[in-house]
Amino acid sequence: MSPDQTIRFTVSLPRNLLDELDATMTHRGYASRSELVRDLIRARMIEAAWDDPAAAVHGVLTIVYDHHRRGLTDKLHAVQHSQYVHILCTQHVHLDHDHCLETIVLRGTPAEIERMALEIGGLKGVSYAELTRTGVAGG
Repeated sequence: MSPDQTIRFTVSLPRNLLDELDATMTHRGYASRSELVRDLIRARMIEAAWDDPAAAVHGVLTIVYDHHRRGLTDKLHAVQHSQYVHILCTQHVHLDHDHCLETIVLRGTPAEIERMALEIGGLKGVSYAELTRTGVAGG
């Protein structure tokens, strides 16, 4: 059997749960229940990977900060250079005269990535910091 072969199986659900599933499917623009269920399963698999302290996982840290804050840019760089997290790439956008948005794509263990996100989010001048936990889940 090929690993990318699609297998059909049956799932039994109470009517109210099926109605909620269908409403979610419609609201989010899925073409079928199968697409939605596949995405739900992938999301749970990524959560499980993040629960494993030894797993190599990925995350995207999104921050908004005041670039006029004295020394903040240097502190942001120092945190990024002092961690054992692999920074795969960053993107920097000027939102207005005072504020910048950055996305930082990270690879490391869950604890390493979360530690960096907390440290950066706690810097004075950072007004928003959110870590999106992601990874690779099956087909």
